[in-house]
Amino acid sequence: MTAHILDGKAASAQIRETIAAAVQHRQQQGKRAPNLAVILVGNDPASQVYVNAKRKACQEVGIQSLAYDLPINMPQTELLALIKTLGLDDQTDGILVQLPLPEHIDTDLILDQIPVHKDVDGFHPYNLGRLAQRRPGLRCCTPYGVIQLLQYAGMTDLSGMHAVVVGASNHVGRPMGLELLLAKCTVTIAHRFTKNLDQHVKQADLLIAAVGKRDIINSEWIKPGAIVVDIGIHRLPNGQLKGDLDFETASQRAAWITPVPGGIGPMTIAMLLKNTLLAAESGVVNSIG
Repeated sequence: MTAHILDGKAASAQIRETIAAAVQHRQQQGKRAPNLAVILVGNDPASQVYVNAKRKACQEVGIQSLAYDLPINMPQTELLALIKTLGLDDQTDGILVQLPLPEHIDTDLILDQIPVHKDVDGFHPYNLGRLAQRRPGLRCCTPYGVIQLLQYAGMTDLSGMHAVVVGASNHVGRPMGLELLLAKCTVTIAHRFTKNLDQHVKQADLLIAAVGKRDIINSEWIKPGAIVVDIGIHRLPNGQLKGDLDFETASQRAAWITPVPGGIGPMTIAMLLKNTLLAAESGVVNSIG
């Protein structure tokens, strides 16, 4: 068996076209383009790459990206003040704080201060709570991107599937589980204290690798014919980008699989753009179904 590719580049390109058309339509109606404030604290090379990709994507679809590149020693009080100012600014629709933040800054405190209707990363407890109650508002970009990619590939009905998520982080694993529950899957979330991980993985009709470590999941555990989504991304010493899984061996057992790069990464950015457009529309928190 050789797996079909879940092409995040193609899916995200289609979504971006739709967003660009919607932004153009807004402007034709006399409305301004959506505005996204992107805050980067420090000069972490990986964060700079991610932020530049997000800003470029905004430009391509007509969303205005407002850059706030701050020094690594930025006091937490000043960062909070900036977020408060942006939160009160009617011209700013979305606020994105690039993670990770420097150690002297309380990440949870910062994310909690972003107004829920401008929380385009979907990290605020209110937005996560809405997802848990099956009333999603602004959704976490990476998990929502996974769902959108599966739908793009024709998997519009996931009901009854046994989905296994390996990884339980607040920003990926846990909201991924909530998205899968919303899609009517039976969900298992494995984490660092899970025993007999191989037995859980072997039962997965849909396997989501989101642990952030290479080779934690043995490809031999993958159920033949499973759908495999690899969210992890790692840069090897030779410069190659790889996921949590070994793509070559996993693709011999899976029916569908995401490549790394070119799988979930482009979908995450596409969902950020979608959330920013939604945030620009009035009543977004109560209107998204």
